[in-house]
Amino acid sequence: MPSRPVSSHRIGALLLALAAWALAPEAAPAEDVDCLDCHDPIPGFEETVHGFLECAECHAAIDLDLHPDETPAPVCDDCHDDVVEAMGRGVHHDLAELGIEMDCQSCHGSIHALAPATSPSSLVHPLQLPRTCGRCHADPELAERFSYRRVLPLAAYEASVHAQALARGEKGADCSACHGSHEIRRASDPESRVHPQNVGSTCGDCHEEIASTYAESIHGQALAHGIGDAPSCVDCHGEHRILSPAERGSPVFATNLPKQTCGRCHGSLRMAERFGIDPNAVPAYEDSYHGLATRAGAVDTANCASCHGVHDILPSTDPRSHVHEENLAATCGSCHPGAGTRFAIGPVHVLPDVKEHVAVTWVRRIYLWLIGLTIGGMLLHNGLDLYRKGRGARVAAPPPAVGGRPRMSLAFRWTHGFLALSFIVLVYTGFALKYPEALWARPLLQWEDQLGLRGLVHRIAAVVMLAAAAAHLLHLAVSSEARACIRRMWPGRVDWAELKAKLGYLAGREPHPPRSPWVGYGEKMEYLAVVWGTVVMAASGFVLWFESWALSWGPKWVTDLATVIHLYEAILATLAILVWHFYAVIFDPLVYPMDPAWWTGRSASGRAAEREEPVSPGPRPRKDRKG
Repeated sequence: MPSRPVSSHRIGALLLALAAWALAPEAAPAEDVDCLDCHDPIPGFEETVHGFLECAECHAAIDLDLHPDETPAPVCDDCHDDVVEAMGRGVHHDLAELGIEMDCQSCHGSIHALAPATSPSSLVHPLQLPRTCGRCHADPELAERFSYRRVLPLAAYEASVHAQALARGEKGADCSACHGSHEIRRASDPESRVHPQNVGSTCGDCHEEIASTYAESIHGQALAHGIGDAPSCVDCHGEHRILSPAERGSPVFATNLPKQTCGRCHGSLRMAERFGIDPNAVPAYEDSYHGLATRAGAVDTANCASCHGVHDILPSTDPRSHVHEENLAATCGSCHPGAGTRFAIGPVHVLPDVKEHVAVTWVRRIYLWLIGLTIGGMLLHNGLDLYRKGRGARVAAPPPAVGGRPRMSLAFRWTHGFLALSFIVLVYTGFALKYPEALWARPLLQWEDQLGLRGLVHRIAAVVMLAAAAAHLLHLAVSSEARACIRRMWPGRVDWAELKAKLGYLAGREPHPPRSPWVGYGEKMEYLAVVWGTVVMAASGFVLWFESWALSWGPKWVTDLATVIHLYEAILATLAILVWHFYAVIFDPLVYPMDPAWWTGRSASGRAAEREEPVSPGPRPRKDRKG
């Protein structure tokens, strides 16, 4: 069938329709004047950061002819495409998979009230940002839901030196300074600003010089070579709660540094085995005077950073290291002038029972045996004596008349009183240094960081004891009666006879304790022990008191030896007083509850009954001199 020709009027109509469509104007985009026909003006919008924009520049999907029931969300990436891309690479973009929708307004606030970041009213202003981030990161419900490792980052940050600086109007780090603004990544992400490998450069944005020094240190070099156990800034200073080193709660506060910060790695057996760290360094420091004083709360004594440096820590084999053998004298000399000028200082962090300290090791072993045998013998002696007397044994003869001169003259009693008082104070203040964590030591040490009270009281008591010793020597020099009394303190054959008889009694071979000389073997042993102990404690104490002088004239092992002698002699003396002297003057059934000779000069009747008549204060008989 032949095709029907298209009529000219139909072609014309089609062309007219096409022309009309082509020439017709587009639908007019919304303008502010149009929006305000329905919407009230937003107060203060013109002063916001977006106040210069028309409505449609953000609400681009709105058509006046087809206005939807709900206004679509603003399209920020039309202007901030780089920011949106950065958000897409960050951890917050992943929250959509967990059912949490997070958009620009979640952090910046309403699009119609958006203040510039420099304005204190802005949610992302440095003063406001911690609370903006804290709306989620300090939310206990979210923390429980997503198992946050840090439940209170906001409270920790607000206590930090950074937050305090911002509050004063000074420069300080806020959340975005460390974590970034939009491209915030997980700390485990190598691209994160807070990844251990990157923390140094992140902190270096503000602390440039410190970061440069740290990068050259042994810790910075180890971290740069991929050793994840090497400490970064946050491992020492903390993360959100970074405090000033002068604040007691800071991990790098003087008394916290050795154990909580440096000791956390250097005292770890795992780290010692993995990296060849000396496992004795931390225990040796804690057992030294520096370590003990630090544990007691003193802030003016040497800690790890005092000798090894702060951020510029280098291995001791590095000539630049503060503890290199060529630099050690200068390092120690900063506190102890002259140290190491005549002798090499020698090993520093050394325990008293290792081969490097031969003299210290042997003296310690001798003292341990001496203490064990001496105190053990005293316990056995007094225990048997208490047992025998408790079974009803009594002195064989009735007490003689004791109306003669006192057993202790007034001068002796005064000397004894000052000696006893100073000894008690020395024991308390000395062992408070050795055991600073003990409950009984805390009342004395609670002011140690400000007053250094313990050391002051200890030295005053030492001076009192030496003064009492000097007064005793002066008394002997001017009094013949005093010299005659002290001459009886020297051992003789009579003491061996008394000891033999006493051992027979303690062994049960004699029914009654033997009659003793006016000054028995026990008192002579005590007196000689006091003389010996005073000399030894004074000599070793002066070495420790004037340690700078000692270090300038000898190697460090001299002060280590003095430390061991001072400690173990103190232990021996204290135990001897508790076990031997207190039994003789308090717990012996013949004198209980106390021998009053220290106060009245005369012994209790029970003790006097054991004694022979006092002899005249003149020279001893010839038979005694032979002894």
